[in-house]
Amino acid sequence: MFSILLVMLIIVAVFMIGLILLQKSEGSGMSGSSAASMFGGALTGAAAGNFLTRATAILATLFFVLCAALAIVASKTGSQQRASELRNEIIQQGSVDASTDETAADTQPSVNPNDLIPAPVNE
Repeated sequence: MFSILLVMLIIVAVFMIGLILLQKSEGSGMSGSSAASMFGGALTGAAAGNFLTRATAILATLFFVLCAALAIVASKTGSQQRASELRNEIIQQGSVDASTDETAADTQPSVNPNDLIPAPVNE
């Protein structure tokens, strides 16, 4: 279910990017050159603007619905399994850290703290 929703979200996002790039903006965007040639002149003027605006609004709504559905599905599926896997990984990492601390303590020479204090200088 998650994979299907994710693929649908990607497809909707790609189509939405295309529609947004086709729309006419203040700088004329890409719609002035490519929309007329791509659709044979059928989508020019006000009709193109209305169609592209409506299609973009529909795709944007679908995008947000798919995002919400993905969030719901992701929160419900496998949350217990992920938590137990994370817990096991933390326990394993803790045991590895403890064993490396023990081996590091065995290999390091002991240092006398008094050796670290500089001797007083008598002038």
